[in-house]
Amino acid sequence: MYRPFLTLTLLCVLTFSAAAQTEQELKDLKAQKQTELGALESQVAALKGEIASIDQQLLVFPRWETGVFGIVGANLNGFNDWLSRDQPNSSSIGLSFSANAFANYFTPKTFWRNGGNLNVGFAKLKEKDRDGNIVAETELRSPDVVNVSSLFGFKLSEKMAISTLGEYRSTFLENFNNPGYLDLGMGMTWTPISNLIVVAHPLNYNFVFAEEGSTFQSSLGAKILVDYTKEVFTGVNWKSNLSYFLSYEDSDYSNWTWVNGIAFQAFKKVGVGLELGLRSNKQEAIAKEVSDNPLQTYYVVGLTYSL
Repeated sequence: MYRPFLTLTLLCVLTFSAAAQTEQELKDLKAQKQTELGALESQVAALKGEIASIDQQLLVFPRWETGVFGIVGANLNGFNDWLSRDQPNSSSIGLSFSANAFANYFTPKTFWRNGGNLNVGFAKLKEKDRDGNIVAETELRSPDVVNVSSLFGFKLSEKMAISTLGEYRSTFLENFNNPGYLDLGMGMTWTPISNLIVVAHPLNYNFVFAEEGSTFQSSLGAKILVDYTKEVFTGVNWKSNLSYFLSYEDSDYSNWTWVNGIAFQAFKKVGVGLELGLRSNKQEAIAKEVSDNPLQTYYVVGLTYSL
């Protein structure tokens, strides 16, 4: 009567031992495969580095890289016999335009990066009475921006360079060069990745141009410029540019401008884009007799086209 029981017990023990042995073998096999995978990943990383080095050697020197990107925003509206208004017939048109362009020159040991940004806007309002006579006609120009820069560098390594920078900022249609800002300086440029440029110039002079008798002052200081351009997703391009001047003489003479633009390509080279600009400038606030130093902003939304 005990024989079937002993047989069943023996079978359970053997089955448990086999299962335990199989589990341990699987764990050992997994550890072995993980070790092999780690070795393969190291080899893949090394091969990617060699490919990147070969790609760098395949680049043609000297060479130019150029590009243009623009945003056009437009709006139209009209009213005819809209009796709730004093002048029931009116029409208006608004147009804004933002353009970014670059032209970069590269040699094995040097680079010369040139860029520019222009933003302008117009608006026209025409009002008529019911007989069609023009009662009022107004033309407006929105605040505009112009910015050009030129950066020359001599490479100490693939990522570090001695550099000199010239950057000019002002308005274009109204009060051109009043004020205008010209930064000239030298220092270092760091390019940690191909899309990111970081300029740090501890020796920089900020020339400020304005009409005689104004409160604007030029000063010596440090210049920081950061520029990042990348296709974040297929058909989605982002550009960000920060220009900061830190005055050594008075914090009121410091200023910064930060412009961000994003474009969504919808059909071939045409898409939809947004550009947002931010600025802080205490000297401009003082000149306009503004008690605080408000954050200055502008934006453009519209169709985009790239060349």
